[in-house]
Amino acid sequence: MTESLITMSIVGLLAGFIFSMPIAGPISILVTSNAFEGRVRYCNLVTIGASIADFVYVFIAIFGLTKFYSLYKPAIPYLLAAGALFLLYIGYKTIKTKIDLEHLEDKQITEKIKKKEKGAFYTGFMINFLNPTLFIGWLTSSFFMISFMASLGFDTGGLDTIIHQNVKEINNIVDKKIDQPPVFSNPQFEKIRSKNMEMKKKEPVSLPKHFHLLISVCYAFFLSVGSIIWFYLLSFVITKFRHRISIRIINGIVYSLGVILCIIGIYFGFVAGKMFLNALN
Repeated sequence: MTESLITMSIVGLLAGFIFSMPIAGPISILVTSNAFEGRVRYCNLVTIGASIADFVYVFIAIFGLTKFYSLYKPAIPYLLAAGALFLLYIGYKTIKTKIDLEHLEDKQITEKIKKKEKGAFYTGFMINFLNPTLFIGWLTSSFFMISFMASLGFDTGGLDTIIHQNVKEINNIVDKKIDQPPVFSNPQFEKIRSKNMEMKKKEPVSLPKHFHLLISVCYAFFLSVGSIIWFYLLSFVITKFRHRISIRIINGIVYSLGVILCIIGIYFGFVAGKMFLNALN
């Protein structure tokens, strides 16, 4: 039992870190644009808020609350529409931002930054909470990671079986089919897999009644932690080295990121509108 908890904690940590890397996501853009302004605390609060929403979605996806998703599905167009408006607002605010590195320590600017930080946690949480596509995104990435570890013979505490069942049920609810992860065939992988499978056969373990709940919480928690670590490093590196970049380039990057946020908002709005129309037909 302890082995499977440790294994899934490490897998969750890696999944959260690796799958948070794409820079095109709304949280990545918000963290990057504010890191250029030296707002490390703001970035960290946004990340923590976003990670809580991630935790909720991941736990629902992994523990198998697919019935909840079927009840939740009718609200998705409304959430996407609200998310679209929210992202358009954040994008507009980002576009209007003008960074002046030489005067970041001025009292008036410092006060504005402190005032903005008060809503950072809420902003991060709402951006991810109003993005229900994260449910499928985290389910797919977790499906890949957990299936890969199970294929190597590592003890996943039965989570690979649960997530395969979840994917089947979700495929019956949503139109988009989740692909099966690729089969990894490598001599070294096969040796590890065979060795681990032999150890598992020798040591049959009876799991506690609420073990699947515990391991699902554990995986979702460490996935959120992995995401926090990535965004912390991202904001730290950008903040530390931003003085080496021309202020004109920084303002250009921040402006472009604001435009991308608006485009994502428009896309969310388009998807929401399409879902509303499909519901009427």
